[in-house]
Amino acid sequence: MDNKNILVVEDEDIAREYVADILRDNGFNAFEAATGEEAVLALARQSFALVISDIRMPDMGGLRLLKHIKSAHPTTEVIMVTGYASIEDAVDAVKMGAYQYLAKPLRLNEMLIMVERALEKRRTQVELHELRRSLHNADAPKIIGNSAAVSQLKNNIRQIAATDCTVLLLGETGTGKDLVARSLHAHSARSGGRFLAINCASFTEDLLTRELFGHEKSAFTGAYNTQKGLLESAAGGTFFLDEVGDMSLSMQAAMLRVLESRTLFRVGGTKEIPVDTRIIAATNKDLKQMVAGGAFRQDLFYRLNVMPLIVPPLAARKEDIPLLAAYFIARNQADRDKAVKGLDDKAIDLLMSYDFPGNVRELEYMIERAMILCRSELIGVSDLPRELRGRSAAPEAESEAASELISLEENERRYLARVIKEAGGSTSKAAALLGLNRGSLWRKLKRLGLADQAGQL
Repeated sequence: MDNKNILVVEDEDIAREYVADILRDNGFNAFEAATGEEAVLALARQSFALVISDIRMPDMGGLRLLKHIKSAHPTTEVIMVTGYASIEDAVDAVKMGAYQYLAKPLRLNEMLIMVERALEKRRTQVELHELRRSLHNADAPKIIGNSAAVSQLKNNIRQIAATDCTVLLLGETGTGKDLVARSLHAHSARSGGRFLAINCASFTEDLLTRELFGHEKSAFTGAYNTQKGLLESAAGGTFFLDEVGDMSLSMQAAMLRVLESRTLFRVGGTKEIPVDTRIIAATNKDLKQMVAGGAFRQDLFYRLNVMPLIVPPLAARKEDIPLLAAYFIARNQADRDKAVKGLDDKAIDLLMSYDFPGNVRELEYMIERAMILCRSELIGVSDLPRELRGRSAAPEAESEAASELISLEENERRYLARVIKEAGGSTSKAAALLGLNRGSLWRKLKRLGLADQAGQL
């Protein structure tokens, strides 16, 4: 479904057309309906990510429309628009499932921010639904996110997976390089074979040699039987060398021989054994710098670096944080006695303000801890780590608030100017369109310097 389709439902032509124009100017696909009945027909014809509807309309009102949408189109978010006289109805609408409500006169920046947040909520819910459907399928790697960085990564994976070349995954610790390696395997012609992996930093050189190449019977004390190594066992599949930058120089030489000759010798053996496995390596180190310092073989670097692929840090894909957090909550839910449904808005905002030096892995551990501490259905700020709660963003927030206030006033001035113009200078007609009494409108016009554009009350 196109996440930019928005339906504007409003019986006043000027107000409806104005909101739709603003949405189009900001890159959305805006459609219009003058009545609730027209909206129902439009929703039946195509999918909408969001409906922005007035509450007070003749015939089918906004609350009836909301009830229909939540029943027939549960993935569509709804924002209700109301005059001050019907705020109570707007609160009821939120209780019925509306995302939020906006009061007239509309503040355009506020509206656009709310639209983005409503669409993000819907996007997260739709993707989370798909993730839950495949949650227990261990053979389906799940690279979670819809940010530009992750979308590009997924495209690169599909292109590279179609080849059989060696791949070098580059990125910080905790970004999910193991997941990318598994995804490359799953999308390749070798997906029917085994995916095996080893962390080069976790073994001594002797143990790493035995694990990779296997050994013959009696090759060393305790070698009672011949054993295949991981490279041999991954025949027809994919082998993942994680933290390849931690290999010793002698181990690097042995791996270089495997990559060049596509054969290996078991420890203690003399028979050359063919290697039919795709090699994917990963590191969080700067291999070029290690080559310059003599800590990594240049020839091995060239062999591994046939197709480099950078896995982005979480700080470069912050818009994925809500979806990742929701996924971790769903995945850990089975192990909990209580139902944690998600995070509240303040907790999400706090997570979005953090740079996550530990990347996705740090977020995962943070959510797991928060679920243990949480005493309600939603994880709140108090459930997040103390060091995260203590971070101060006051100066930045004050700066943003100041610039937003100026922008809101200017947008309000332009909006009122257009309404007055469309109303032919009649403040009575303009007040009716805006849901204001004439005295309130006149005071606004004077404050914003628009009184001379209006006629008599």
